[in-house]
Amino acid sequence: MSNISARLAAELNASQQQVNAATALLDEGATVPFIARYRKEVTGGLDDTQLRLLEQRLGYLRELEERRAFIIKTIDEQGKLTEQLASELNQVQSKTELEDLYLPYKPKRRTKGQIAIEAGLEPLADLLFSDPNQTPELAAEAFINADKGIEDCKAALDGAKFILMERFSEDAKLLGKFRNQLKQHGYLQSRVVPGQEEAGSKYRDYFEHDEKLAGVPSHRALAMLRARNEGILQLSINPEPQAEDPQQYCAQMIADHYGLDVSGSAASGWLMTVVQWAWKIKLATHLENEMLGATRENAEQGAIDVFAKNLKDLLMAAPAGPRVTMGIDPGLRTGCKIAVVDKTGKLLATSTIYPHAPQNHWDKSLRTLEQQCRQHKVELIAIGNGTASRETDKLAAELLKAACELKLTKVMVSEAGASVYSASEFAANEFPDLDVSLRGAVSIARRLQDPLAELVKIEPKSIGVGQYQHDVSQSQLGQTLTTVVEDCVNSVGVDVNTASVPLLTRVSGLNKTLASNIVKFRDTNGSFSNRKQLKQVERLGPKAFEQAAGFLRIANGDDPLDASAVHPEAYPAVKKICTSKSLDVTALIGNSDVLSKLDPAEYVDDKFGVPTITDILGELDKPGRDPRPEFKTAQFKAGVEAIADLKVGMTLEGVVSNVANFGAFVDVGVHQDGLVHISALTDKFISDPREVVKAGDIVKVKVIEVDVARKRISFTMRLNDEIPANTGQKQNKPAAQKPGGKPQRPAQRKDSRRDNRRDNGNAAMGNAFAEAFAKLKK
Repeated sequence: MSNISARLAAELNASQQQVNAATALLDEGATVPFIARYRKEVTGGLDDTQLRLLEQRLGYLRELEERRAFIIKTIDEQGKLTEQLASELNQVQSKTELEDLYLPYKPKRRTKGQIAIEAGLEPLADLLFSDPNQTPELAAEAFINADKGIEDCKAALDGAKFILMERFSEDAKLLGKFRNQLKQHGYLQSRVVPGQEEAGSKYRDYFEHDEKLAGVPSHRALAMLRARNEGILQLSINPEPQAEDPQQYCAQMIADHYGLDVSGSAASGWLMTVVQWAWKIKLATHLENEMLGATRENAEQGAIDVFAKNLKDLLMAAPAGPRVTMGIDPGLRTGCKIAVVDKTGKLLATSTIYPHAPQNHWDKSLRTLEQQCRQHKVELIAIGNGTASRETDKLAAELLKAACELKLTKVMVSEAGASVYSASEFAANEFPDLDVSLRGAVSIARRLQDPLAELVKIEPKSIGVGQYQHDVSQSQLGQTLTTVVEDCVNSVGVDVNTASVPLLTRVSGLNKTLASNIVKFRDTNGSFSNRKQLKQVERLGPKAFEQAAGFLRIANGDDPLDASAVHPEAYPAVKKICTSKSLDVTALIGNSDVLSKLDPAEYVDDKFGVPTITDILGELDKPGRDPRPEFKTAQFKAGVEAIADLKVGMTLEGVVSNVANFGAFVDVGVHQDGLVHISALTDKFISDPREVVKAGDIVKVKVIEVDVARKRISFTMRLNDEIPANTGQKQNKPAAQKPGGKPQRPAQRKDSRRDNRRDNGNAAMGNAFAEAFAKLKK
């Protein structure tokens, strides 16, 4: 454990004492949100990001130590554990290096090399390896043995070759050299499978593509890997592009590693054959598969990180708040589904209107909307951004104009995942008698009131803000997204008297069973009046109460502190502060004049240190403060409802719907999101689009390119840039053909690879990712 804590301390830039304290809390069942917020003295102030990394790395390093112990024990039982080997095994810090050292001792099926050793050919292999001046054929004559299957010199030399090949392929240091070579100098090469040019046209940017392996961004790597799985592309790794013959270069690396004379000695020809075969048959395929696997893992992690950041931005979007809201799920033939919910999200009324073709009941629909708005005193209208959304937005605009005294506000809302919620078990339990399509309208209304409270009801993967999300490890993706949701929910806090089961499930210390029990208790006994009542909930024990209580809020309860983020265990500290100022809690809460003059150090005791007292004072100043931004809405331009309405040079307002590594997608109300490439986000250089924008941001963009046929739109946020004269609607031109019919590509110089990678990145987005994202939103 000391080895693990020391390594974690170095990685986290923290002390071992901090790491040990946090590890002990995690092992006791404490959650990251609880530790980060209420155990700052114990961990020395480790934040939630450090704690999440610690939690993740702790699991990896513990698995590493378990595997290390097993390998050492296994080799020792074989009687082959030397002091040097034990030292090497104890020093390696990754699973890959550990498995490399274990490889020669790992039980495996009988190989040609093992068969040759059993036939007594190892001395021949050692002789030729150590003394290249030996003539192979003469040396092999002494090892001919028909009884052991060694009929002639060739058979003996082949056996010796297999022995050395396996020895080379199991050399941990040699494997390490090749890994470094591939990481530092290797190029990923992508070539189209002959005959798949037409079927794989969306991947045409990768039909003849070379890119440095270490620099392949996640979205391009996943696009190429997906194309390979579909049988469109062949992927390989060139270990040294600068070499005339990369295969010979690698063979020479093996020879140099062992100091073999493969130039003029008697055995040089035979030894060169051995190292060439060792690279080509044993090492090349193994290392290529390993490096491509590592590339996939890195790309998947990059894609998961993108999804996690976008999900957090979406969940932490500004809530419209407790206002009566009408949700409209637009549609054409099947009509627009209407749902009105009160300030708490309780369903008040539903209906269906048919303002669009083929029914065209425009005036009747307008009267229905006005009647419901007046009857229920609607304040907000949430319109789903799917099919017929802009047409429905026109209807709502006419309503606002005709009934201006109602002071309505209309907002376009992302309906991604609404259909998933509608068909979910939770929705069926909540609205058993409500049609599935009407449940979607309820979700649209509620997610405007409080995006976080509503979106937690949907599996995170279904919300649709990911980058190649279906190409990554679904278990790893699910685990990461779950932690994002939990962090968001706990940072905002939950009203225990209005929260749904899915929302309560995400609270620190609670699970689905406890969340259901809280709701049952609330339904049976009425609203909670204080946090102490939580202890009466079935199966909610002291540990769960400790973890959850600070994140569960009770508005207008018996104790005003129950509406704040102050943990019940810290109430005595608040009373101590009140006593010192001769004020009751009610008079102290929100009293900035008094609170700003208090010195946290004066109230420190054995249990609460300066960090906790500082947090308490901040919470008392602004109790239950919502960390989410202020609610704002985007105004889509009138008359711009489809891609065909867009004109190059047009400036529009839109909402950032998704952020990828290469740019941001913006919804301007034409049923197809457009891309602002990373280079067009700002005048200064940035490496991450999130330095400028995040999902949910309202931005102004200028149209720089429209491809109606392929449904592609390009925007810029650099509004002062001039649009090149040759920019406009793109035409899909066939690739130039060689006489043989293969698409012809211009020759690429090695010194222009950086420009090619940049251009290919734009095209890659415009092909695979944009299409996948559009399908996912639908």
